Amino acid sequence: MVSDTQIAFIGGGNMAGSLIGGLLHTGFNAEYIRVADPDDARLEHLRQRFKVHTCADNLSAVRDAQVVVFAVKPQVFRDAARPLATTLVKYRPLIISIAAGVPEKDIRRWLGYQAAIVRAMPNTPALIGAGAAALYANSMVNGAQRTLAKEMFEAVGLALWIEDEKFMNAVTAVSGSGPAYFFLVMEIMEAVARELGLPADAAGKLVQQTAYGAARMALESQIDVAKLRKQVTSPGGTTAAALKILDTENLRKMFLQALTAARDRGVQLSDKFGEETS
Repeated sequence: MVSDTQIAFIGGGNMAGSLIGGLLHTGFNAEYIRVADPDDARLEHLRQRFKVHTCADNLSAVRDAQVVVFAVKPQVFRDAARPLATTLVKYRPLIISIAAGVPEKDIRRWLGYQAAIVRAMPNTPALIGAGAAALYANSMVNGAQRTLAKEMFEAVGLALWIEDEKFMNAVTAVSGSGPAYFFLVMEIMEAVARELGLPADAAGKLVQQTAYGAARMALESQIDVAKLRKQVTSPGGTTAAALKILDTENLRKMFLQALTAARDRGVQLSDKFGEETS
């Protein structure tokens, strides 16, 4: 990554903070990062923690920027973007959006020119450098900009390209919302472990470490997860007894319904944001 690329963040929330931290960890120069946010306390926190430049207004942040990251809530994206259009068309930076459910065509329409836009769907584990992000680039994004965008998100975890924007809602359902599914499973397992007589502290630690270990094995092994599951499932054993119940209750069907509902809600919200902010 070119360490003297001027990057402006519109919005200084948790995800922006995680990206800034990741960039600095990889050796990026804080001198070239600007952040704008209406919350003075948040700006002060970022200034003290990362030594980045902070701006009272969005226009000051984006002037001369080569990359502009919109880290704002979807419902305020239009109001943040439109006043910057005249300046952005002059400098033509790479636009990166981490606002869920806001299509590229709407961002381009609000900016009023053929902007180079990357949509990113990161998730909350990016806050600890263990994120998973899917990226979509429109046709105006060049090779160098694609490389830069990918490197920015790889600074806080996994980043991969999705070549068709229509799949971004499925990404939201799988990895964007995904941490909540795993937290729910862990929450249920901890509660049941306590019902089975384990002390609360032991139940929590055992479940959390088991989840961590299983995830590491899946990531680091050359074996797919189905085979890993089979390796720990002895015929007639304890694991087989548990999995039989989950299979009887059709866990796969429940996940299909759940992720499909999340995907469909993403489509509805995309349409809604476009209608409300046309």
